[in-house]
Amino acid sequence: MSLPYQNKLIPRAKELRKNATKQENHLWYDFLRSYPVRFQRQKTIDHFIADFYCHAAKLIIELDGAQHYDEQGLARDKERTAILSEYGVEVLRFSNTEVENDFRRVCTVIDSAVNKRMRAFAEALPQSPTATAPSKREP
Repeated sequence: MSLPYQNKLIPRAKELRKNATKQENHLWYDFLRSYPVRFQRQKTIDHFIADFYCHAAKLIIELDGAQHYDEQGLARDKERTAILSEYGVEVLRFSNTEVENDFRRVCTVIDSAVNKRMRAFAEALPQSPTATAPSKREP
């Protein structure tokens, strides 16, 4: 099932892709682009644009600059996360500084979250009945 989005945000998402921050480019080109589970950049969801989105794991990765850490930014991010979680999406947030100074840990956290969510989704699927061989008829 695809998530709702607003068509009018697509041009802005394309613009953000073209003008990605240094940290977004680092995470994309050095990890997510070749990650075995597909991620999308600047994905429109509802009335938001997520930095990175993995549909298979229903996981959003957000890289936050300084504007996210004032009172107003924290409140907006909290509201945004609450709305997105209503769609069953988990949001992981990292500061730009974390991406610059602790890139391996950021990648490890993302990988763990993807694997954990993928396992949980697989376990939630109904199990198919085991196929049994047809019984032989006695003549």
